[in-house]
Amino acid sequence: MAEKKIPNSCHCAEGKKIDDESNVEIILAIFNGLDRPGVTASFTSILAKHDVSILDIGQVDIHQHLTLGILFATTPDKSGFILKDLLFGANELNISVNFRIIEPDAYSKWVEAQGKNKYIVTILAKQVSSAMVAAITREVSAQGMNIDGLDRLTGRIPLKPHERVPKASIEISLRGNPLDREKLQKTFMQIANDFRMDVSFQQDSMFRRMRRLICFDMDSTLIKTEVIDELAMANGVGDEVKAITESAMRGEIDFTESFERRVALLKGLDISVMRSIAENLPLMDGLERTMHILKKVGFKIAILSGGFTYFGKYLQDRFGIDYVYANELEIGMDGKLTGRHLGEVVDGRKKAELLKLIAQVEKVDIRQTVAVGDGANDLPMLSTAGLGIAFHAKPKVKETARQSITTMGLDGILYFLGYKDSLMDEMEFQNY
Repeated sequence: MAEKKIPNSCHCAEGKKIDDESNVEIILAIFNGLDRPGVTASFTSILAKHDVSILDIGQVDIHQHLTLGILFATTPDKSGFILKDLLFGANELNISVNFRIIEPDAYSKWVEAQGKNKYIVTILAKQVSSAMVAAITREVSAQGMNIDGLDRLTGRIPLKPHERVPKASIEISLRGNPLDREKLQKTFMQIANDFRMDVSFQQDSMFRRMRRLICFDMDSTLIKTEVIDELAMANGVGDEVKAITESAMRGEIDFTESFERRVALLKGLDISVMRSIAENLPLMDGLERTMHILKKVGFKIAILSGGFTYFGKYLQDRFGIDYVYANELEIGMDGKLTGRHLGEVVDGRKKAELLKLIAQVEKVDIRQTVAVGDGANDLPMLSTAGLGIAFHAKPKVKETARQSITTMGLDGILYFLGYKDSLMDEMEFQNY
């Protein structure tokens, strides 16, 4: 029955139930033509006149061209009259129609297959090419999975490049179980690297559709810089601190050790410098849109950062973020940094613990959580969350993460969550 599926299909049952399968005729009708109001109503009204049971129905519109599929059950003594009326109706609307008889056994096998797992592949790029789609769908086929439907998440694309924001996203619905999920995931990541695109592979479960908590790293994720590097430059030790930071983010040295070494180099810096840096933080592309949409749809938002609380609080006040956990710098009586920090260092292990703690407080299943980060110290929370996204990440992090975004701004996350531009544009418009 795989050849019968039409994108955006749904299942329903209407009309009189037919109990005697030996006296059932199952017919698939596929209508093609110019889309306009009333087409679906016309054909379903014809079926209603004959008291037909609809087994499946799906419709897609591409560039004002409609493809409508209706799978219905009737009896052999009625089918001829039904087909005749559908043909007359199609002729009046200048729409072509094709019929196919489906054997009851084939239909039963198709129904049984509906119990298989479903997955979602999301493709994200500045421009989606046929080669990208071909590479992804070839691997899907090699893994023995079937495509249920394809849907465009981003807005319609004008021909002139300067008339559009350079981004495109397609969501592919799959049915079945991959033969080797780990291999599939690695192949998708390799395809993403080869074609300079981003790919997400998620199980399509109730938890995916009901994400409720998202935890962000701050430095190089919500903002385009590492704050500790900015503080270090202001204190005249920029090169020394930057070298330690990069080594830690690559996972070459222990984060806590590197953190304490860097903080020590900040000794003597006046706290007035922190205010100036906070007010001029370079925000990540797409940050404002992302925060607005996430708040609109009811997400709880947290910053879990190996950076500093002062800057996390600044972003919290600006964007209405619910939780901030970061490191507290010790300030002396003279208003200068002492080169020490207060309390436990927020490292990778602590981030994962905090994610689980906030989920418990908010009564959110861990499978409903999302984590986003770029460094090696983000890996524990990325692997703990229901959806972990490596964002513009270091090579070691990209190799380990299951989902990665490198081609888009922070709002690329919204497409991995399944949101369409049409919905997001509506929510943004309502804000003004």
